[in-house]
Formats: sequence, structure tokens, C-alpha cells
Amino acid sequence: MFLQKAEVLPGGVRKLPHVTLARGESTGHCHRIRERGVAELFAAPGGDLYLRVTGETATLVHEEHGPIALGPGLYRSWIQREYSPEAIRRVID
Repeated sequence: MFLQKAEVLPGGVRKLPHVTLARGESTGHCHRIRERGVAELFAAPGGDLYLRVTGETATLVHEEHGPIALGPGLYRSWIQREYSPEAIRRVID
């Protein structure tokens, strides 16, 4: 999963009822915001996610690395993909 600052929330997004950015298909681990009420998550056409941090800080947690503090603002998140001659596929956690 990649995360970078974004300027604008694109058109056609839908608000999600959770703040889980990615869930590992093989491990079940997930990248999620720990605190409640400090962020909103939106799904964009094409699969990208947009995280809007509305609180002073939001903590991105995952079982395999330390917490990451995110400041207020908008972030774009996408799943890493890898190329093989057969197909382009998502990288599985």
C-alpha cells in the first residue's frame, strides 16, 4: 500500500463506513486508522482510496510495522501492483 498527500478529492467518490485502507489477503493484517472520529475514507472509481484526516492527528497502524502519525489533510492511497507476462496483479501482503 502506498500513501501520499493529495490536493483534491476527485469526483465520483463514495464515503466508506470504515477507515481500513488495506487488508492483507494472506495474513489478515490491515492498515487502518486507530482513533475514531479523526478521519474519513473515500473510494474513488478505479480503486484508489482517499483518506481525509479531520483531527489534529490520525495514527495509521499495521501489525508488521510501527505506527505512522498523519497530520490533517487529504491523502491518496493505492495498492501496489506487479507486472508479469501473464497479467498485472496486486501485490499480496
